Amino acid sequence: MRPLSALYVPGDRPDRFDKAAASGADIVILDLEDAVPDRAKAQALANVLEWIDTPPETAVQIRVNPGAAHEIRAIRSTGADVGLRIPKVDGPRMLDAVAYLAGPLPLTALIESARGLEAAAEIAAHPAVHEIALGEADLASDLGSADPLVRDHLRISLLLAARAAGLDAPMLSAYPAIQDLEGLRADTQRGRDLGLHGRVAVHPKQIPIIKQVFAPSEEERAWARAVLDALDDGGVATLPDGQMVDPAMLGRARRLLDD
Repeated sequence: MRPLSALYVPGDRPDRFDKAAASGADIVILDLEDAVPDRAKAQALANVLEWIDTPPETAVQIRVNPGAAHEIRAIRSTGADVGLRIPKVDGPRMLDAVAYLAGPLPLTALIESARGLEAAAEIAAHPAVHEIALGEADLASDLGSADPLVRDHLRISLLLAARAAGLDAPMLSAYPAIQDLEGLRADTQRGRDLGLHGRVAVHPKQIPIIKQVFAPSEEERAWARAVLDALDDGGVATLPDGQMVDPAMLGRARRLLDD
């Protein structure tokens, strides 16, 4: 099943690591970058290295700092099965050095500037990149706009870059207003309608809503099963409700049943 949710945890708060793993999030993201003050970054790295030495069953990613080669080397040296989130990627060339350091560790390229967005297709096509994601707060600062129309454009642009490179649809960025759960629901639904899949969170209380929005409804699953059954022999078919279906719909049907 494709992950629907991920939870950021500051690397300087090791008391929250196990709680994050038990939160229901599909991925725990240990953050060494923005969530950690400069004075605590060395200790945060030590905390993360100690914890991933015996990681939980939950998938783990680590957001490193820009240009912090020592962090990547240290994480890789543990042999832990984790992914790396690489911030502020503005083109494929910077990923070459990161990929060399990371070796087999899968990379998530975070696109957080207009320059990065312009190069999104090339970034997504880099052989070391397993997924791409937006840093919406950084992009809003770079562009000088957080207007919903601009946000929709950014999300669609990232979706096109990911799918053109054969990657899964990106996850939505974190919704920073922790107490605004209705706003979270509405914005997450908008992202789902645009074609994105899943969302990162900054608080455990956001996880259930994210999962509810992205979980296919019974009606969607029934439609997907009907499409697969109707097109078992290929060609064009008609569902019991009169809807005509053809092989172009198989991809969506299979993704719904994978979630």
